[in-house]
Amino acid sequence: MGSQYQRSVPLEVRRAEGERVRAKHPDKIPGLFGHLLTSIFGTLAMFNIIVERSPRSRAPELDKKKYLVPSDLTVGQLCFLIRQRVSLRPEEALFFFVNNSLPPSSSPLSAVYEEHHEEDLFLYMTYSNESVYGA
Repeated sequence: MGSQYQRSVPLEVRRAEGERVRAKHPDKIPGLFGHLLTSIFGTLAMFNIIVERSPRSRAPELDKKKYLVPSDLTVGQLCFLIRQRVSLRPEEALFFFVNNSLPPSSSPLSAVYEEHHEEDLFLYMTYSNESVYGA
């Protein structure tokens, strides 16, 4: 269990929250990017994602860690949206990891979610300004 969120919130609470969020928002995307994503992607299946900074990273912290995203959003599109939130300079790299591996940017989050989501119905991703896992 590597996520700060997983360590600080009991499994039963996380699972209940994951189920509640998916039941409450089956066709909407809450949060800062909601209107943009809804206008681009319309109504789709949604997935719960926790995005946290890697403990070894010097990248800025996100102000928000939980996201509800459409199933056909790609890893690269999510990375673009998160990158905007951490305010990096264009020449600074940002890497995203799932279970310490670098998922392909073209992968739909639905495929990554199906392969890597936890029993609490969340997919956990970390980001770093360096390729800290050797990928």
